[in-house]
Amino acid sequence: MSTLVLPEYMTMRAAVYVGNGHVEVQTVPVPEIGPGELLVRVEACGICHTDLKKVERDLLPPPRIYGHEMAGVVERAGEGVTRFKPGDRVVVLHHIPCRNCFYCDRKLYAQCESYKRVGVTAGFAPAGGGFSQYIRVMDWIVPEGVIAIPDGVSFEQASFVEPVNTCHKAAVAMDPQPGDVVLIQGQGPIGLTFTSLVARTGATVVATDTMPERLALARDFGAAEAVDPRTSDVPALLKRLTGDRGADQVFIAASVRGIVNQAMAASRPGGRILLFAQTSDTERIELSGAGICKLERVLLGVYSASIDLQAETARLVFSGEVPVNRLISHRLPLDRIRDGIHLALHPDGKSLKIMVLPQRLSA
Repeated sequence: MSTLVLPEYMTMRAAVYVGNGHVEVQTVPVPEIGPGELLVRVEACGICHTDLKKVERDLLPPPRIYGHEMAGVVERAGEGVTRFKPGDRVVVLHHIPCRNCFYCDRKLYAQCESYKRVGVTAGFAPAGGGFSQYIRVMDWIVPEGVIAIPDGVSFEQASFVEPVNTCHKAAVAMDPQPGDVVLIQGQGPIGLTFTSLVARTGATVVATDTMPERLALARDFGAAEAVDPRTSDVPALLKRLTGDRGADQVFIAASVRGIVNQAMAASRPGGRILLFAQTSDTERIELSGAGICKLERVLLGVYSASIDLQAETARLVFSGEVPVNRLISHRLPLDRIRDGIHLALHPDGKSLKIMVLPQRLSA
């Protein structure tokens, strides 16, 4: 691969969602910045399933430039920006809460109207923009949504701060305790991150996935048991491990038919079940009301990141305590993003986190 050289601040290449599930790599203007803003050269951006859902299911009107797990280099700093200067290596987050509303007071930051506004764009309606060569970071994002990358940490590693934060937020909400038995369904990048975070608490992790390669990695990430739910009786396994009770907690890190019902069957009375992957309004779940009410189970939804956990999450990622580099399976130049999207939508045993490198072109 070779580094792409562009005329300074004129045009750039970007993967533009054009509708009907299609993404096209186009030449578009480099975004202009104003006072208090940053222009960042994107060096790495992970492909996230929330973006894939928006593309595959046409959830938002085009045109848009997606991508929000991004890290790069400050190219320009707008008037009044003092914390960052050109050349600084940074992680950029695309949502920041207002901290002053009803929901922020209750630490439900993802429900804050300001948080729902995307504050990073590569052009068109703001949508993150990480699948482009440059992004504009708006003034309300810069003070708390830009994080300096320490020396020795790669852009690829740093780009995990946002997705790991979302998992960290969920793990804190579930609060697994030493001695708990926790089932984590799905061992893609999110499920493996959960496995690492939960294993650190002293809880016993049981991981499920249909791919042998992911099950092997789950054991490396701290799972005591890792099984294929198609060939193993998961509820029976959890009962054997817990004196016939069932899992204390279940983290649902995949979205397939029947997975929530299996979580119910595998959990004990009074158990806690996290819905993490069920993010589309088109998804429907039918459950036994008595299985929740009579057996006193708790269903918990957790979505997006928490600014309160930002510093600790960055430490976990930068230090390698959560081994995110092992999650990267593919590194693709921007002009091959459609290959990356296809692979992410149809994963095989060798695919996990697919990283887009916008400054590279195919050789």
